[in-house]
Amino acid sequence: MSTEAKNPAGASPVTEATRARFAREVAKYPPEQKQSAVMACLSIVQQEQGWVSAESEAVIAEVLGMPQIAVHEVTTFYNMYNQQPVGKYKLNVCTNLPCQLRDGQKALHHLEKKLGIAMGETTADGLFTLQQCECLGACADSPVMLVNDRTMCSFMDNEKLDQLVDGLRQAEGAPAVRVEGQA
Repeated sequence: MSTEAKNPAGASPVTEATRARFAREVAKYPPEQKQSAVMACLSIVQQEQGWVSAESEAVIAEVLGMPQIAVHEVTTFYNMYNQQPVGKYKLNVCTNLPCQLRDGQKALHHLEKKLGIAMGETTADGLFTLQQCECLGACADSPVMLVNDRTMCSFMDNEKLDQLVDGLRQAEGAPAVRVEGQA
């Protein structure tokens, strides 16, 4: 995802329309507790820009009357906030112990091979970012993964992983990619 399209050089990373959305969230809290809207404001920025930049954190801090480091601490504490640009589809694979015992690590490695990227990277076409994540709370369904922080996928064996990736590629008009060694 290009940040230049969203934030041309010299432009504020947060538009007036975004500030208006912030104001609606802040209005939900008593004035002395407006900092409680920090997660809502971070979510708004991420929805609009695809990630949360330091510049956006500074604007949120100004709007909420709190130190920028306090906003940054929230951004870095929760893995749902992207701290750098990501692909259109963010694939988070659980690699905690229950998922590892049921092939979670193998699922991650299969996706690395299928996508041609390492964990933490984004494909050259900007479609996929692959990440590992902490427990998603569905240990009985492992291996599990989360797509774009919203869609939980369970029992993700290699066949299901291939179907997911190929289906997303086809939805974007991109060709399916075959993993070497598969029929």
